[in-house]
Amino acid sequence: MRIRWRTLQNVGRSGNSLGLACGQHKPMTYVLHYAPDNASLIVRLALEELELPYRTVLVDRSVKAQTTKEYRAINPAGLIPAMETPQGTLFETAAILLWLTEQHGAMAPSPQDPQRSQFLKWLFFASNTLHAQLRISFYPDQYAGEDTAAQTALRRHLQTAHPGRVNLPGALRLLDDFYAQDPNQNRVQPWVLDCYVAAMLRWCGLYPKGNTQWFQLTEYPALLNLAKRIETRPSAERVAKAEGLGPKPFSEPMPANPPEGTAI
Repeated sequence: MRIRWRTLQNVGRSGNSLGLACGQHKPMTYVLHYAPDNASLIVRLALEELELPYRTVLVDRSVKAQTTKEYRAINPAGLIPAMETPQGTLFETAAILLWLTEQHGAMAPSPQDPQRSQFLKWLFFASNTLHAQLRISFYPDQYAGEDTAAQTALRRHLQTAHPGRVNLPGALRLLDDFYAQDPNQNRVQPWVLDCYVAAMLRWCGLYPKGNTQWFQLTEYPALLNLAKRIETRPSAERVAKAEGLGPKPFSEPMPANPPEGTAI
């Protein structure tokens, strides 16, 4: 089935059009397994931006629900998010995002667009480099073992800027350069990449608690502008309200105060 790619999504979450090929049946309501201010936040931003029908199922981290047999039947890696779709359950944030763009023909350049290569390489850079390193910095014990000195050294290595090193500051610098040179940075509808990066900027400023001195968003002006653009969109405002993220969740983040569940 051929999907018509669009530059703007302006239909409701009732699923009456959703940019799909003519004759396609109304899509099912997606089921997003989530926890507040986790990687599911990025997928939720995309679902809201696309105005797609979905419901959420809380993965309660306070009782480590992500480690249970029941949740591992949904995502065998025991990580958040997972999303149930007509084609089966998806996990891995970038995979879900890319699947959504391909199914609904929005929030990414079309395969024929010259910007497609830029989009793809920075999407996977965000996932494989920045997101992966953030996870290591949040949970160094899972990578360095129980030795607290080794955990501290690992986190310091990731957070300390060094010429030529693509650690956290280096990755942010590369992304800042990309956005500074992006000719379409004020696109009518954001790419899923933009939502992904905005959420990670939030986490850089908040986590791990008490260990974020290395990060100042003002040092990355193009990323600061991106954060401000994303957080003023109605879709982001809805997500921020739903997960208790505050009025400026990406440019001036504050700890989440969600109506259900816990962020960490």
